[in-house]
Amino acid sequence: MIVLIEGTLLKASPLSAVISAGGIGYAVNVPVTTAEKLPQSGEPVRLHTHAVYREDSQALYGFWKEDDRDFFALVIEKVPGVGPRVAISLMSKLSLPDLIAAISSENAVLLSKTPGIGKKTAERIIIELKDKLTGFMFGGEASTASVGQTDASSSQSDVPKSEDAILALQALGYKPADASKAIAKAMESIGPNATTEALIKTALS
Repeated sequence: MIVLIEGTLLKASPLSAVISAGGIGYAVNVPVTTAEKLPQSGEPVRLHTHAVYREDSQALYGFWKEDDRDFFALVIEKVPGVGPRVAISLMSKLSLPDLIAAISSENAVLLSKTPGIGKKTAERIIIELKDKLTGFMFGGEASTASVGQTDASSSQSDVPKSEDAILALQALGYKPADASKAIAKAMESIGPNATTEALIKTALS
């Protein structure tokens, strides 16, 4: 099992990163909350990872902090019907402390605002995880990205930020028209100079 990858960031998007380590390029799926903390291309990076193996595919999921990785694994392993894509969507919308708080307080309404998670799934997440969260602790590390900052973080693509953000929302389960409307509204709210990750987080909120 690959639990950590450390190397050079080759490129990144709001939901993925390519990391060169030991002469091999690893494609890593990441939530927006991790993507917004990634450095510029060509700089060193380290992610805590969880590998998902299936009969017809294998995928690597990366997270900025070990607790994030462990929570992701807990969700996909303990909650029936919730797979990696939904878990990434959930962790793109809410930070881990907010997720823990929502589950602990049985806030199904907040959880169900995530694409792909309805009320029943949100309630299932709470039931399955509420008693399994005691091992999670949070440090004082703050996000290096904030809503409204200039685009100097993970989105290294030449594709316009709005298009990148729309594609990311579609990958999280939005219909194309709904994704376009959500990003347009986000740009009106926080301005055109916001990062791609900030646009996505605003659209998800």
